[in-house]
Amino acid sequence: MKTLGTMMFAAVMGAGALAITSTGASARVVCNDEGDCWHVKTDYQYRPEFHVTVHPDDWRWKEGDSYRWHEHEGRGYWNHGAWTDF
Repeated sequence: MKTLGTMMFAAVMGAGALAITSTGASARVVCNDEGDCWHVKTDYQYRPEFHVTVHPDDWRWKEGDSYRWHEHEGRGYWNHGAWTDF
């Protein structure tokens, strides 16, 4: 009986750990009108004048599209090849 209790406890703990790790990812791909794309870890509210489009993390551009990766840490966006903080 003690073994069954131990197994159930382990199963509940494992399921809890899985739930915590599976809900933590909230990444997005953001691209501007110039073709610069970068990843963000937080959902930001970009103003319309920033001319960016937010995509899900698994988004990929199509072959022949003119996009390029420009990763950057922090909160902001790429504007004419320069990172602009906000």
